[in-house]
Amino acid sequence: MVAKVLFVDDDINILEGFRRQLRNTLAMETAPGGKEGLEVLTREGPFSVIVSDLRMPGMDGVQFLSRAREIAPESVRILLTGYAELETAIDAINQGNVFRFLTKPCKAQDLLKAIFDGVRQYDLVTAERELLENTLRGSVKVLSEILQLINPEAFGRASRIRHYARAVAKRMRADNLWQLDTAASLSQIGCVILPQDALRKLYIGEELNSEESQLFSMHPFVASDLLANIPRMEAISEIIAFQQKNFDGSGVPAQDCKGENIPLGARILRVILDFDTLLAKDHDRFAAVEQLKTRQGLYDPRVLSALAEVIKTEASFTKESLGACQLCDGMVLAKDVFLQNGRLLAPRGYKVNLTLRERLKSFSENPGIKEPIAVLVPRERPECR
Repeated sequence: MVAKVLFVDDDINILEGFRRQLRNTLAMETAPGGKEGLEVLTREGPFSVIVSDLRMPGMDGVQFLSRAREIAPESVRILLTGYAELETAIDAINQGNVFRFLTKPCKAQDLLKAIFDGVRQYDLVTAERELLENTLRGSVKVLSEILQLINPEAFGRASRIRHYARAVAKRMRADNLWQLDTAASLSQIGCVILPQDALRKLYIGEELNSEESQLFSMHPFVASDLLANIPRMEAISEIIAFQQKNFDGSGVPAQDCKGENIPLGARILRVILDFDTLLAKDHDRFAAVEQLKTRQGLYDPRVLSALAEVIKTEASFTKESLGACQLCDGMVLAKDVFLQNGRLLAPRGYKVNLTLRERLKSFSENPGIKEPIAVLVPRERPECR
């Protein structure tokens, strides 16, 4: 793939000069000022390298590169100016995290060298990020599969929680959705310390005895400690640690933290976990939300409001009972799906996809699937493939 470079300068002649010199070497975009540069960066990015003039009206090069860093933190930034001032160079490096500081007039070969050095730096950074993301994704997948094997009840609850937590976060336009998604998927990983019977009691809304309650209260910290050792999981570990913390500051952990100082992901999980418990006690979804609203101080009102909106949207689904071979992508399981031997195959709230349909097919004869399967079908019925 050809490296993309953005040049920003208020002098049109200089931009045209860049284009003539470099058009056969690089994929180029130009902008006549900082504001226009940000628009191009947002619309046409990502760019490997951003080259900006310093002295521009309205928004100078340091201001532009600082804003560009917020939009595209991995793009390598080069500042080009006719003023070789030490203070300017320091500001550029500190505020815009500038990779190179070049002075005008700049020879074509010097500019090219700086740009290609920047491209190599960008490639190194993005390669490292992709490696970390793949490692992280693989770690989460392994942990989820281990949970499914060791404790299907906990895996089922995590899947249901993830479905609603993701929907609420989208409704709230939360940032870093992947962090909440991962935290919800792994929120029950600490439940490996609980006996299956204890978690099943929770699942159907029964009370735990004192020993079981003590073990259950520990599970967020067990999960948090496990995940804290994985690179880039620090924020996710914190969300899981605070998933039982109340909005008014009560609950665990016993830290002086309340309100919006609690991570948003944890505030969302706090609501969804109790919502799931009420559903397990045979409350319908609307009654469950109304019940949560009566519990003063426990939940973030904005999260409750978002959950209510999600439930209204789900009301547009119709409930049907279908055979395994009739399920289509986009349907949502209304009840848990079990094999004939009693093993949980897929939890309530799981969205039907190719992976689930393949698993249903592979287990259809041995040991067999308990049918019919209760599903929620969108108003615009999905086409089966």
